[in-house]
Amino acid sequence: MVNIPFNKPYLTGNEIKYIEEAVKSGKISGNGDFTKKCQNFFQERYDFGKCFLTSSCTDALEMAAILLNIQPGDEVIIPSYTFVSTANAFVLRGAKIVFVDSRADHPGMDEESIEALITSKTKVIVPVHYAGIACDMDKIMELSRKYNLAVVEDAAHAIDSFYTGKDGVKRALGSIGDLATFSFHETKNIISGEGGMLVVNNNNYQKRAEIIWEKGTNRSAFFRGEVDKYNWVDIGSSFLPSEVTAAFLWAQLENLDRIQSKRLQLWKKYYEVLNSEDIKHTLNLPVIPKYATNNAHIFYVVTSNIQHRDEIIQRLKSKGILAVFHYISLHESPFYRSKVKDENQNFSNLERYTDCLLRLPLFFELEPEIIDQISKTIDETAEIF
Repeated sequence: MVNIPFNKPYLTGNEIKYIEEAVKSGKISGNGDFTKKCQNFFQERYDFGKCFLTSSCTDALEMAAILLNIQPGDEVIIPSYTFVSTANAFVLRGAKIVFVDSRADHPGMDEESIEALITSKTKVIVPVHYAGIACDMDKIMELSRKYNLAVVEDAAHAIDSFYTGKDGVKRALGSIGDLATFSFHETKNIISGEGGMLVVNNNNYQKRAEIIWEKGTNRSAFFRGEVDKYNWVDIGSSFLPSEVTAAFLWAQLENLDRIQSKRLQLWKKYYEVLNSEDIKHTLNLPVIPKYATNNAHIFYVVTSNIQHRDEIIQRLKSKGILAVFHYISLHESPFYRSKVKDENQNFSNLERYTDCLLRLPLFFELEPEIIDQISKTIDETAEIF
């Protein structure tokens, strides 16, 4: 029996209180007071552009694809080592997905491989900030300007994480690209069960984003008194979360600093105990580039081979501890393979992460003693591998 899960959602104590307030307010369908509180929080704390809470990060990505007017045949560059929603949102609009390899030192996309993939049909680059660690956004934004491409930051992992550019300015992830998407799924640092957010940093997209968010209508403009009635004016969908979801999220945001502080303590504990000479010669620990901060979303190790990874999983499971691998490379997925017949690109780095990356339990209530036990178990495998 598993006694220590991979993830355990943390409740701050005010979630039920705020949900009750939302219900009693008589306004629970979305875009009410709690929605506005959450959106204003992000805009003010992180210098984001206009923020729109959504029912999921998947919804936010789908909004982005509509907003960028993706058409059949357009090409979108994304890492293969990511969740399916990163690709699927653009596939739904008819785009061709062009996958890029991971870095040798990190599961994030290899920025040096992007330019060779750009064609006259390329419309968007989607950097995914894996484990909350920034991609090299200077390089990506330079390509954006050079080839007139939109940039959508997939910041699902990256709440409260930052990037310092060549100009020395420290910017929150999600504030750099034209658009950005976040997740508040129960596995994330800050949660609302399901939930997400679209950030619109490019002012040219803000007005239309609100219309798409409101099912293709100018309903929000109507409630502000800017038009005398609202109409169907564009395509869109039901992307708004309910006020119940926003109320839950607000309770989390009030405690963001406390949650982040505890997660960082646990992350550093992992790094300390696994950085011993006995262990580290058999696996690689996370790499944090100088330009990036660490938000302690994931603590992962990369083992010497798939057999080593599986051995660690089984030994931890026998002690009631659940550790899990992560993404299966999207370029190897049945869906993608059914569409693309002649893919000859080299994905040697990300195939290593598919086979060898292992995520260890990390959640607010995790006890440091469990980290010691996990380290000891991993140490036991070092003699074998």
